[in-house]
Amino acid sequence: MSEDIDGGVEATAPAWAVFGDLMSVLLGAFVLILVSVVAVQLQLSTRLEEEVKQRQEETQRRETLEQALAGPLAAGRVTLINGRIGISGSVLFALNSDQLQPEGREILKSLIEPLSAYLKTHNEILMVSGFTDDQQVREGNRRFADNWDLSAQRALTVTRALIDEGVPSSTVFAAAFGAEQPVASNADEEGRAKNRRVEITPIPKPSNDAGKPGEQ
Repeated sequence: MSEDIDGGVEATAPAWAVFGDLMSVLLGAFVLILVSVVAVQLQLSTRLEEEVKQRQEETQRRETLEQALAGPLAAGRVTLINGRIGISGSVLFALNSDQLQPEGREILKSLIEPLSAYLKTHNEILMVSGFTDDQQVREGNRRFADNWDLSAQRALTVTRALIDEGVPSSTVFAAAFGAEQPVASNADEEGRAKNRRVEITPIPKPSNDAGKPGEQ
């Protein structure tokens, strides 16, 4: 009878074996989590180092540009904000005109030497940007269709003046922003005068590999 009873009881795994398997699973999960956390921390650390390096390079670039433009800046002829060289539109041009005034030409001449020296030591080019206020081009002025056209022609005028004074044509180009991106309110004349401006901004030179024929 006892043999029949004993034969009917199924053999069970020892408790220590089950516990060991459970611990193995938990240990494996812990290791995976630990590896994931370490990987994320490494990625964050790498990104942080890259951001710090970029900020340091940007700060150094601005300081170098500020030193190069010390003369014009001290004379109050130009401004330098966030790496952008600003020149008042009223100094460069008469209202609704793209013809460079004598004072404006002299200011541009004063920038040639420091800008040329800066470009020789940096792999950058100059973007000449034209901006206007939000007022429509004066009626009867058929030279410009709108503020986009006016800002484009002013940027081109400054670009050509820089090239005429010796800046290589391969290191400068023009851009137009019209009444977009104002730096002051257009509600009064003082603000509109600030918005009528030209900015010269050093930017990274495009890669030589970009835009090659046959490349997709």
